[in-house]
Amino acid sequence: MPQFENVSVVKKANVYFDGKCVSHTVLLADGTRKSVGVIMPSMLTFKTGAAEIMETVSGSCRYRLSGLDWATANAGELFAVPENSSFDIEVNGEPYHYVCHFA
Repeated sequence: MPQFENVSVVKKANVYFDGKCVSHTVLLADGTRKSVGVIMPSMLTFKTGAAEIMETVSGSCRYRLSGLDWATANAGELFAVPENSSFDIEVNGEPYHYVCHFA
């Protein structure tokens, strides 16, 4: 879906890694929480509490889940990150736009 309907957006941005990743928290009417953001060209490591599904909106990235090999995600593709883990993400070229769906 190209947009979310009937949502609330937390005004203050989530800024990580000196501005290399910026997102906003989106709260759906049913209480579901997501974040919508962009990662500028860089190599970053994120730690997770809850399980996440990363949806690639535009751009592409390479990612490596803890203990696994590198994989690629392009526009329209998803990758899942287990709870209480970490993942590396590398963005080259154009910024990587994503939606993070929290499980």
